[in-house]
Amino acid sequence: MPEQVTLTVDGQQVTVPSGATLLDAITALGIETPTLCFDPSLTQPSACRVCVVELKGSRVLTPSCSRAAENGMEVLTDSPRVRRARKGVIELLQSSVDTSLAATIGKFAPRYDAQPDRYGGATVEQPPRDSDNWLYVRDYARCILCYKCVEACGSDVQHTFALTAAGRGFGAHIDTGFDVPLGESPCVYCGNCVAVCPTGALLGRTEFEMRRDGTWDESRQKEVVTICSYCGVGCELDLHVQDNQIVKVSSPRENSVTHGFLCVKGRFGYDYMRGGSKRRQKALAGRDEES
Repeated sequence: MPEQVTLTVDGQQVTVPSGATLLDAITALGIETPTLCFDPSLTQPSACRVCVVELKGSRVLTPSCSRAAENGMEVLTDSPRVRRARKGVIELLQSSVDTSLAATIGKFAPRYDAQPDRYGGATVEQPPRDSDNWLYVRDYARCILCYKCVEACGSDVQHTFALTAAGRGFGAHIDTGFDVPLGESPCVYCGNCVAVCPTGALLGRTEFEMRRDGTWDESRQKEVVTICSYCGVGCELDLHVQDNQIVKVSSPRENSVTHGFLCVKGRFGYDYMRGGSKRRQKALAGRDEES
Protein backbone atom coordinates (compact mmCIF):
# COMPACT_ATOMS: atom_id res chain seq x y z
CA MET A 1 0.00 0.00 0.00
CA PRO A 2 1.44 3.40 -0.96
CA GLU A 3 2.30 5.75 1.90
CA GLN A 4 0.53 8.63 0.18
CA VAL A 5 -2.35 8.98 -2.26
CA THR A 6 -3.04 11.76 -4.72
CA LEU A 7 -6.51 12.78 -5.83
CA THR A 8 -8.34 15.76 -7.29
CA VAL A 9 -10.89 17.78 -5.34
CA ASP A 10 -12.85 20.46 -7.21
CA GLY A 11 -10.11 20.53 -9.84
CA GLN A 12 -7.31 20.90 -7.28
CA GLN A 13 -4.75 18.14 -6.80
CA VAL A 14 -4.02 17.13 -3.22
CA THR A 15 -1.81 14.48 -1.63
CA VAL A 16 -2.74 12.94 1.73
CA PRO A 17 -1.38 10.02 3.79
CA SER A 18 -2.67 6.57 3.00
CA GLY A 19 -5.74 5.83 5.08
CA ALA A 20 -6.91 9.44 5.10
CA THR A 21 -10.53 10.12 4.28
CA LEU A 22 -11.99 12.32 1.59
CA LEU A 23 -12.87 14.79 4.32
CA ASP A 24 -9.19 14.92 5.30
CA ALA A 25 -8.27 15.74 1.70
CA ILE A 26 -11.02 18.35 1.42
CA THR A 27 -9.97 19.97 4.69
CA ALA A 28 -6.33 20.02 3.58
CA LEU A 29 -7.38 22.27 0.70
CA GLY A 30 -9.23 24.60 3.06
CA ILE A 31 -12.64 23.76 1.64
CA GLU A 32 -15.42 24.08 4.21
CA THR A 33 -17.62 21.00 4.51
CA PRO A 34 -20.57 20.68 6.90
CA THR A 35 -20.40 17.80 9.37
CA LEU A 36 -22.67 16.79 12.23
CA CYS A 37 -21.97 13.16 13.17
CA PHE A 38 -18.23 13.39 12.43
CA ASP A 39 -15.69 13.61 15.23
CA PRO A 40 -12.00 12.81 14.74
CA SER A 41 -11.87 11.00 18.10
CA LEU A 42 -14.93 8.82 17.52
CA THR A 43 -16.02 6.01 15.23
CA GLN A 44 -17.75 7.53 12.23
CA PRO A 45 -21.35 6.32 11.95
CA SER A 46 -21.89 8.20 8.67
CA ALA A 47 -25.38 8.90 9.92
CA CYS A 48 -26.16 12.51 9.05
CA ARG A 49 -25.12 12.47 5.36
CA VAL A 50 -24.60 16.22 5.35
CA CYS A 51 -20.94 15.84 4.28
CA VAL A 52 -21.69 13.87 1.10
CA VAL A 53 -19.62 14.55 -2.00
CA GLU A 54 -19.80 13.49 -5.63
CA LEU A 55 -17.23 10.92 -6.70
CA LYS A 56 -16.64 10.44 -10.41
CA GLY A 57 -17.66 6.94 -11.44
CA SER A 58 -19.81 6.37 -8.37
CA ARG A 59 -23.55 5.90 -8.79
CA VAL A 60 -24.38 7.45 -5.43
CA LEU A 61 -23.06 10.32 -3.34
CA THR A 62 -20.57 9.22 -0.71
CA PRO A 63 -20.03 10.45 2.86
CA SER A 64 -16.65 12.17 2.87
CA CYS A 65 -16.10 11.54 6.59
CA SER A 66 -15.74 7.78 6.19
CA ARG A 67 -14.76 7.15 2.55
CA ALA A 68 -11.04 6.46 2.25
CA ALA A 69 -9.13 8.55 -0.28
CA GLU A 70 -7.63 6.63 -3.20
CA ASN A 71 -5.21 7.46 -5.99
CA GLY A 72 -6.81 9.08 -8.99
CA MET A 73 -10.13 9.94 -7.39
CA GLU A 74 -12.01 12.93 -8.77
CA VAL A 75 -14.20 14.57 -6.12
CA LEU A 76 -16.74 17.37 -6.37
CA THR A 77 -17.82 19.10 -3.14
CA ASP A 78 -20.10 21.80 -4.53
CA SER A 79 -21.80 20.33 -7.58
CA PRO A 80 -25.56 20.87 -8.07
CA ARG A 81 -26.15 17.28 -7.01
CA VAL A 82 -24.18 17.75 -3.78
CA ARG A 83 -25.83 21.06 -2.97
CA ARG A 84 -29.29 19.58 -3.54
CA ALA A 85 -28.53 16.61 -1.26
CA ARG A 86 -27.10 18.74 1.55
CA LYS A 87 -29.99 21.16 1.30
CA GLY A 88 -32.44 18.28 1.62
CA VAL A 89 -30.71 16.85 4.68
CA ILE A 90 -30.63 20.23 6.43
CA GLU A 91 -34.28 20.91 5.60
CA LEU A 92 -35.38 17.55 6.97
CA LEU A 93 -33.42 18.08 10.18
CA GLN A 94 -34.72 21.62 10.66
CA SER A 95 -38.29 20.49 10.05
CA SER A 96 -38.15 17.62 12.55
CA VAL A 97 -36.18 18.95 15.56
CA ASP A 98 -35.15 22.23 17.15
CA THR A 99 -31.81 23.10 15.54
CA SER A 100 -31.50 26.62 16.91
CA LEU A 101 -28.34 25.69 18.85
CA ALA A 102 -26.78 23.64 16.04
CA ALA A 103 -23.97 25.89 14.84
CA THR A 104 -23.23 23.88 11.69
CA ILE A 105 -26.84 23.94 10.53
CA GLY A 106 -27.13 27.63 11.32
CA LYS A 107 -24.05 28.33 9.23
CA PHE A 108 -24.82 26.19 6.18
CA ALA A 109 -28.61 26.46 5.94
CA PRO A 110 -28.44 29.92 4.34
CA ARG A 111 -25.64 28.79 2.03
CA TYR A 112 -27.85 26.06 0.58
CA ASP A 113 -31.04 28.14 0.75
CA ALA A 114 -32.69 25.59 3.02
CA GLN A 115 -36.46 26.02 3.33
CA PRO A 116 -37.64 23.64 6.05
CA ASP A 117 -41.12 25.19 6.20
CA ARG A 118 -42.14 23.21 3.14
CA TYR A 119 -41.97 20.08 5.30
CA GLY A 120 -44.00 21.55 8.17
CA GLY A 121 -42.96 22.36 11.72
CA ALA A 122 -40.83 20.45 14.20
CA THR A 123 -42.28 16.97 14.79
CA VAL A 124 -40.18 15.88 17.78
CA GLU A 125 -41.74 17.47 20.83
CA GLN A 126 -40.87 16.33 24.32
CA PRO A 127 -39.99 18.18 27.52
CA PRO A 128 -36.34 18.36 28.59
CA ARG A 129 -35.30 15.65 31.01
CA ASP A 130 -33.94 17.87 33.72
CA SER A 131 -34.96 16.17 36.95
CA ASP A 132 -32.89 12.98 37.06
CA ASN A 133 -29.54 14.64 37.80
CA TRP A 134 -28.22 18.10 38.63
CA LEU A 135 -25.19 18.17 36.31
CA TYR A 136 -26.60 18.14 32.77
CA VAL A 137 -29.90 18.19 30.92
CA ARG A 138 -31.12 15.94 28.11
CA ASP A 139 -33.31 17.88 25.69
CA TYR A 140 -34.15 15.30 23.05
CA ALA A 141 -36.35 17.71 21.14
CA ARG A 142 -33.00 18.87 19.72
CA CYS A 143 -31.58 15.39 19.04
CA ILE A 144 -30.74 14.48 15.44
CA LEU A 145 -29.58 10.91 16.24
CA CYS A 146 -25.99 11.51 15.22
CA TYR A 147 -24.88 8.83 17.75
CA LYS A 148 -21.86 10.83 18.92
CA CYS A 149 -23.01 10.62 22.53
CA VAL A 150 -23.36 6.84 22.22
CA GLU A 151 -19.86 6.53 20.80
CA ALA A 152 -18.34 8.82 23.45
CA CYS A 153 -20.08 6.90 26.24
CA GLY A 154 -19.03 3.56 24.74
CA SER A 155 -15.79 1.99 23.62
CA ASP A 156 -14.41 5.07 21.90
CA VAL A 157 -13.89 7.11 25.08
CA GLN A 158 -15.58 6.35 28.39
CA HIS A 159 -16.40 2.61 28.25
CA THR A 160 -19.48 3.23 30.41
CA PHE A 161 -22.17 2.22 27.91
CA ALA A 162 -24.92 4.18 29.63
CA LEU A 163 -26.41 5.40 26.34
CA THR A 164 -27.61 3.46 23.33
CA ALA A 165 -29.86 3.86 20.32
CA ALA A 166 -33.33 2.37 20.68
CA GLY A 167 -36.52 2.16 18.68
CA ARG A 168 -37.13 2.16 14.96
CA GLY A 169 -38.43 4.64 12.42
CA PHE A 170 -40.13 7.64 14.02
CA GLY A 171 -39.66 5.93 17.39
CA ALA A 172 -35.86 5.90 17.16
CA HIS A 173 -34.22 7.71 20.06
CA ILE A 174 -31.23 7.79 22.38
CA ASP A 175 -31.96 5.73 25.46
CA THR A 176 -30.45 4.68 28.78
CA GLY A 177 -31.69 1.11 28.28
CA PHE A 178 -35.37 0.42 28.94
CA ASP A 179 -35.67 4.17 29.52
CA VAL A 180 -34.50 3.91 33.13
CA PRO A 181 -33.64 7.14 34.99
CA LEU A 182 -30.09 8.27 34.51
CA GLY A 183 -29.27 7.52 38.13
CA GLU A 184 -30.16 3.86 37.61
CA SER A 185 -27.98 3.59 34.51
CA PRO A 186 -24.19 3.07 34.45
CA CYS A 187 -23.69 6.82 33.83
CA VAL A 188 -20.70 8.31 35.67
CA TYR A 189 -21.68 11.90 34.76
CA CYS A 190 -18.41 12.66 32.98
CA GLY A 191 -20.28 14.88 30.52
CA ASN A 192 -18.29 13.67 27.51
CA CYS A 193 -21.59 13.13 25.74
CA VAL A 194 -22.31 16.81 26.37
CA ALA A 195 -18.93 17.76 24.91
CA VAL A 196 -19.56 16.06 21.56
CA CYS A 197 -23.25 16.89 21.07
CA PRO A 198 -23.57 19.14 17.97
CA THR A 199 -27.09 20.42 18.53
CA GLY A 200 -27.48 21.31 22.22
CA ALA A 201 -29.58 18.22 22.95
CA LEU A 202 -27.16 17.67 25.83
CA LEU A 203 -26.17 20.72 27.86
CA GLY A 204 -24.55 21.34 31.21
CA ARG A 205 -27.22 22.41 33.68
CA THR A 206 -25.75 25.87 34.21
CA GLU A 207 -25.74 26.60 30.48
CA PHE A 208 -29.21 25.11 30.03
CA GLU A 209 -30.73 27.22 32.81
CA MET A 210 -28.98 30.39 31.68
CA ARG A 211 -30.16 29.90 28.09
CA ARG A 212 -33.68 29.24 29.35
CA ASP A 213 -33.58 32.41 31.46
CA GLY A 214 -32.04 34.50 28.68
CA THR A 215 -28.84 35.27 30.59
CA TRP A 216 -26.40 33.17 28.54
CA ASP A 217 -24.27 35.60 26.53
CA GLU A 218 -21.13 34.28 24.85
CA SER A 219 -20.14 37.82 23.83
CA ARG A 220 -19.63 38.59 27.52
CA GLN A 221 -17.70 35.41 28.23
CA LYS A 222 -13.97 34.92 28.32
CA GLU A 223 -11.95 31.72 28.40
CA VAL A 224 -9.33 31.15 31.06
CA VAL A 225 -6.86 28.31 30.54
CA THR A 226 -5.83 26.37 33.62
CA ILE A 227 -4.96 22.89 34.86
CA CYS A 228 -7.47 20.77 36.73
CA SER A 229 -6.67 20.73 40.46
CA TYR A 230 -8.38 17.47 41.38
CA CYS A 231 -5.66 14.92 40.56
CA GLY A 232 -2.16 14.59 39.14
CA VAL A 233 -3.08 13.75 35.54
CA GLY A 234 -2.79 17.38 34.54
CA CYS A 235 -5.85 17.85 32.33
CA GLU A 236 -5.99 21.24 30.65
CA LEU A 237 -9.24 23.12 31.22
CA ASP A 238 -10.86 26.04 29.45
CA LEU A 239 -12.97 27.91 32.00
CA HIS A 240 -15.81 29.83 30.36
CA VAL A 241 -16.36 32.83 32.63
CA GLN A 242 -19.28 35.25 32.55
CA ASP A 243 -19.74 38.00 35.13
CA ASN A 244 -16.84 36.56 37.16
CA GLN A 245 -18.61 33.20 37.44
CA ILE A 246 -17.57 29.92 35.82
CA VAL A 247 -20.51 28.90 33.66
CA LYS A 248 -18.95 26.05 31.70
CA VAL A 249 -15.78 23.96 31.57
CA SER A 250 -14.32 22.37 28.45
CA SER A 251 -10.97 21.04 27.31
CA PRO A 252 -9.17 21.60 23.97
CA ARG A 253 -9.71 18.76 21.53
CA GLU A 254 -6.08 19.08 20.41
CA ASN A 255 -4.74 18.61 23.95
CA SER A 256 -2.54 15.50 24.10
CA VAL A 257 -3.71 14.61 27.63
CA THR A 258 -7.49 14.98 27.38
CA HIS A 259 -8.28 15.07 23.66
CA GLY A 260 -11.20 17.18 24.84
CA PHE A 261 -12.61 14.62 27.29
CA LEU A 262 -12.82 15.02 31.06
CA CYS A 263 -14.13 13.28 34.17
CA VAL A 264 -17.06 14.43 36.27
CA LYS A 265 -14.85 16.48 38.58
CA GLY A 266 -12.98 18.24 35.82
CA ARG A 267 -16.12 19.15 33.86
CA PHE A 268 -18.64 19.86 36.61
CA GLY A 269 -16.70 20.20 39.86
CA TYR A 270 -16.45 23.97 40.01
CA ASP A 271 -19.51 24.87 42.11
CA TYR A 272 -17.36 25.07 45.22
CA MET A 273 -15.92 28.29 43.82
CA ARG A 274 -19.28 30.00 44.27
CA GLY A 275 -20.43 28.45 47.52
CA GLY A 276 -21.38 25.00 46.28
CA SER A 277 -24.23 23.76 44.12
CA LYS A 278 -27.74 25.14 44.54
CA ARG A 279 -28.75 21.81 46.05
CA ARG A 280 -25.94 22.03 48.60
CA GLN A 281 -26.74 25.65 49.37
CA LYS A 282 -30.39 24.78 50.06
CA ALA A 283 -29.35 21.89 52.29
CA LEU A 284 -27.01 24.11 54.29
CA ALA A 285 -29.65 26.83 54.54
CA GLY A 286 -32.13 24.30 55.93
CA ARG A 287 -29.59 23.08 58.45
CA ASP A 288 -28.97 26.65 59.63
CA GLU A 289 -32.71 27.20 60.07
CA GLU A 290 -33.01 24.03 62.18
CA SER A 291 -30.19 25.16 64.46
